[in-house]
Amino acid sequence: MKKIIILSIYFSLLLIAYDGKKDTVTDNKQAATDSLRFKNGYADVNGIKMYYEIYGEGFPLVLIHGGGSTIQSSFGRIIPYLAKHRQLIAVELQAHGRTADRNADLSFEQDAADVVILLNNLNISKADIFGFSNGGQTAIEIGIHYPDIVNKLIIASAFHKRNAISPEFWEGFNHVLLKDMPQVLQKAQLDVNGNDTVALQNSFNKDVKRMKAFKGWTDEQLKSIKAPALIISADKDASSPESTVEMYRLIPHSRLAFFPGIHGAYIIAEESISSEDDKSTRPLATEVIERFLDEPYP
Repeated sequence: MKKIIILSIYFSLLLIAYDGKKDTVTDNKQAATDSLRFKNGYADVNGIKMYYEIYGEGFPLVLIHGGGSTIQSSFGRIIPYLAKHRQLIAVELQAHGRTADRNADLSFEQDAADVVILLNNLNISKADIFGFSNGGQTAIEIGIHYPDIVNKLIIASAFHKRNAISPEFWEGFNHVLLKDMPQVLQKAQLDVNGNDTVALQNSFNKDVKRMKAFKGWTDEQLKSIKAPALIISADKDASSPESTVEMYRLIPHSRLAFFPGIHGAYIIAEESISSEDDKSTRPLATEVIERFLDEPYP
């Protein structure tokens, strides 16, 4: 049971990519976001075709999903609220959902580079970045290595070093199998990739390999982040509250918010939903995120 809980906690990640000359855009509707209209398509980015969706209008907010996840499984419940006042740019990462794979391991460095290429191709010189779970680690990479493109940074349910998590978490990756991945996340990927079980297994294998190799960032690297940052966690999240507070104290212009519940419950990520939950409920973190994005800085 502990192994399943461990993997349930950390299967969520997101990347962004687009090539204006080669993408195919359509208007679409999707059940996870009710009848909210959006543009979607595929784009050539760093040698792979990446799937993306664009919602709403206004200052851009990039959504980066967690490992093993899709746009909808991480953000489907909060997109309708955030899209009311800004443009949302969400994609599915390398080897996730509808996006192809490349002949290389997954890395947060590559994710960050792909996000930046997408924004450049969209002629977006600055954007807010919202990364959930493994997507939060990609957001940290962007904040450190691409400061000029970041307006504000939201790091949600991510950790910055290995000892933020119990030893059992890391040990679990030595024995985990696809069957241990939460069924709701397996289904989310299969629903959008044409029920391609080979692609699902590949995505799972690469996510596990990346987590086993995770080293984190130094205190100096976190202190170098220039953008205002909102750090979000659940009180029963993967990482300890103490490590989340430590990250908050290291990032210079940061705010901190804890929410009751488990990993992703505050944005109603699919892995956090029980059969008794009202799926029409406004996610707890919505107002905090909107206030942070709207408030002037400095």
